[in-house]
Amino acid sequence: MTHAPSERGAEVGRRIGVGLMYGLWKPRVLGAWRVPATGPVILAVNHSHNVDGPMVMGVAPRPTHFLIKQEAFIGPLGTFLEGIGQLKVDRTSADRTAITRALDVLKDGGVLGIFPEGTRGDGDFASLRAGLSYFAVRSGAPIVPVAVLGSTEKRGRLIKGLPPLRSRVDVVFGDPFEAGDGSGRRTRKALDEATVRIQERLTGHLANARRLTGR
Repeated sequence: MTHAPSERGAEVGRRIGVGLMYGLWKPRVLGAWRVPATGPVILAVNHSHNVDGPMVMGVAPRPTHFLIKQEAFIGPLGTFLEGIGQLKVDRTSADRTAITRALDVLKDGGVLGIFPEGTRGDGDFASLRAGLSYFAVRSGAPIVPVAVLGSTEKRGRLIKGLPPLRSRVDVVFGDPFEAGDGSGRRTRKALDEATVRIQERLTGHLANARRLTGR
């Protein structure tokens, strides 16, 4: 039996994220008002740096439950991540527990955060995995594209693996959109078509975010 991750825990995580992200860097947040104030939402975030998830968690207007690789859930960090409502996922298989818990987040009207590229890379949405389209079509929740820019421009002097302290990181939220075609179909063909639609919207948003921020 699975249980939905804690909404209260995710709100605690958001507040911790606010303090850390604004304390260590200078986030510039554009378009946060585009995130629907209520109801299920999927945040589709590009992923080029480990700080991208915590950054979005801290600056998003609503508490967010991210799907995070199970390798991160080790020792005290794992306990902390579970405590703040984050979702552990095994990327090597169809993780039914993670899928059920993620759908429960959306069923309860919460916000699910996904890195649609599946792993950290160039952060350009060039290669999408099928998970995002599945959750969007299955739940009917709108997708809000999110571009995090500036987290990989320079390496910090104190901590090489992080952006320089007090450097600017831009987080740009796009317009919500429906991934499905309105038919409610969940066939492989419908999911493939949804993936194409999603990729077009995400890459378009990223290009627009780069124009807006000059990055």
